[in-house]
Amino acid sequence: MAVVVALGEALVELAAVGGPLEEAREFRRGFGGDTSNFAVAAARLGAEVAYVTRVGDDAFGRALLRMWTEEGVDVSHVRVGAGEPTGIYFLAPDGAGQFTYYRTGSAASRLGPEDVPQVLLRSARLLHTSGITQAISPSAREAARTAVEAAKEFGVRVSYDVNARPKLASAAELRAWVGETLPLVDLAFLSAEDARFLFGEAGEDAVLDRLLELGARVAVLKLGERGCRVATRDGEGVAAPGWPVASVDPTGAGDAFDAAFAVEWLAGRPLAEAAKFANAVGALSTTGLGATAALPTRGQVEQFLARLGAAP
Repeated sequence: MAVVVALGEALVELAAVGGPLEEAREFRRGFGGDTSNFAVAAARLGAEVAYVTRVGDDAFGRALLRMWTEEGVDVSHVRVGAGEPTGIYFLAPDGAGQFTYYRTGSAASRLGPEDVPQVLLRSARLLHTSGITQAISPSAREAARTAVEAAKEFGVRVSYDVNARPKLASAAELRAWVGETLPLVDLAFLSAEDARFLFGEAGEDAVLDRLLELGARVAVLKLGERGCRVATRDGEGVAAPGWPVASVDPTGAGDAFDAAFAVEWLAGRPLAEAAKFANAVGALSTTGLGATAALPTRGQVEQFLARLGAAP
């Protein structure tokens, strides 16, 4: 059975080739969705992973299923919904963050509590979900709640990325969901952008303290090229710098970071080592266009760190 279970939204990615979206004549297909990116990244790093979502009974849904299978992700708990379209998004080629989403009424947005596999969770060691999962629909929010509550009942650790998306939910709504979720969360991730959206211009220490006060056992503040900071309820703190790479596109880098940190943390690595490794994975994931194209294997990460004189 899977050690790591991710639950949420998967999307097909269509990246414009050679120009902005309004001028593009060609698109390169890829795959995205924050928790799907997490699942694929964790699998490439050697974890046993299962994914829980809904996809449409269409070409894009079948493409996602094939991709997960090829990546070694267990798809036995992915529901295929007739008449439910698989969500898609369009991506500009310059890494400037130009996205256009088509997810309203998608299969993933119809994810509900009935789709949460209790037997799978009972045998897992980690559940991962996100604020995007909570924001795409009320039923998906209930699915996330059901999964997190079941995980805690079974003694399974929970990781959660706030992943604020202002177009999906207001700051007040997300603050409410975060406040309900963090008391059940072991490992909480938040980007600097998320922090500004939720808490205004609070300093890094204040943001980490706030996550811990809300209930997280371990709080991770992602700082992009500057690396990350980690704090725990036990008073441990870590600051880890980022790694230099020739970045092409940051799409999905935060999800890759989450997966790497969670996998290392679950394996009992010291926080400083988990942070160093996760920063490397996040950096390497930006060296290709799209959310999953450049996700590294464990061997590639170790080679990268060795070249920089920072091998574990």
